[in-house]
Amino acid sequence: MRTRLLGMSPARLKEIALENGLPSFTGNQIARWMYKGRARSIDDMTNISKEGRARLAENYEVGIAGPSEVQTSRDGTRKYLFPVPGSDRAVEAVMIPDGDRKTLCVSSQNGCRMGCRFCMTGRGGYHGQLQVADILSQFLAVEEAGELTNAVFMGMGEPLDNWDNVNAALEVLTSDWGFGWSPKRITVSTIGVIPSLKNFLDGSRCHLAVSLHSPFADERASIMPMQKAWPLNDVLDLVKSYDFTGQRRVSFEYTMFSGLNDSPRHADALASLLKGLECRVNLIRFHKIPDFPWSTSAPERMEAFKERLEHQGITVTIRASRGEDILAACGLLAGSRNKLPEER
Repeated sequence: MRTRLLGMSPARLKEIALENGLPSFTGNQIARWMYKGRARSIDDMTNISKEGRARLAENYEVGIAGPSEVQTSRDGTRKYLFPVPGSDRAVEAVMIPDGDRKTLCVSSQNGCRMGCRFCMTGRGGYHGQLQVADILSQFLAVEEAGELTNAVFMGMGEPLDNWDNVNAALEVLTSDWGFGWSPKRITVSTIGVIPSLKNFLDGSRCHLAVSLHSPFADERASIMPMQKAWPLNDVLDLVKSYDFTGQRRVSFEYTMFSGLNDSPRHADALASLLKGLECRVNLIRFHKIPDFPWSTSAPERMEAFKERLEHQGITVTIRASRGEDILAACGLLAGSRNKLPEER
């Protein structure tokens, strides 16, 4: 199997060039072709000699994997199914159009090991890390690749549980030699994997989104088992030690379940937890999944929850659901070739 070049830095590409008897500047040429020119094969890199391209192609490939399936929602949202090399399973990316914005919701793992009870991905289990080439392929292989304005690492998997590969992808996305995106265009979501969260906060200027879902430790642990490993209070203590008054933002994702986490008591406790932190709370309608008893809060209940938070100084948004008819909305990604354990 040939080694994929996608995701490598110019420094590493220079080493590969020298190892293959090519001038070191060939590394910069390869980087420009992949990240600026969106080349899909080494043979597309026409300012590298034909002999040099042939030498590289013996052991290397760009490594872009195209989607095997595309679905389009009634609201224009598009879901792409990507094969994972070496696996019989697939991962999904979702392109969400909104006026002039086209946001890609990116997957970072093949499945997930966080085990959140209300998430299709988590219920399907963990099947391996996505490599940096797998992550970047999602950006390069969608039909809207040249029109993307934003990205959210909120697809399948816990991004900070695959920090090395996610970090390498962020470097490509935000470096001048890579895609050249501003970090302000990218949001990384996490349940609060504290060791990697510190690395992210120290090394990246991308926005942060923390999956919260309940302000009470025991309730959160009942729906998010990793609360026991990385308690929410510890996550918040870490987040509050960083400055979010400038261009980098932090938001908190709060999926609303009828009768479970949508009471005035929950709103008051949430406001107390976030007091003094410059942040936004995104309220998310729970999307029903098979063989699961919970339901989403009524619209008026969500509005009342929002108003109660706002009266206590919290900035709140009720996030619009997109792509639910093609199982592309929040919490529904599982890979269309996969089945939930209960259905096997």
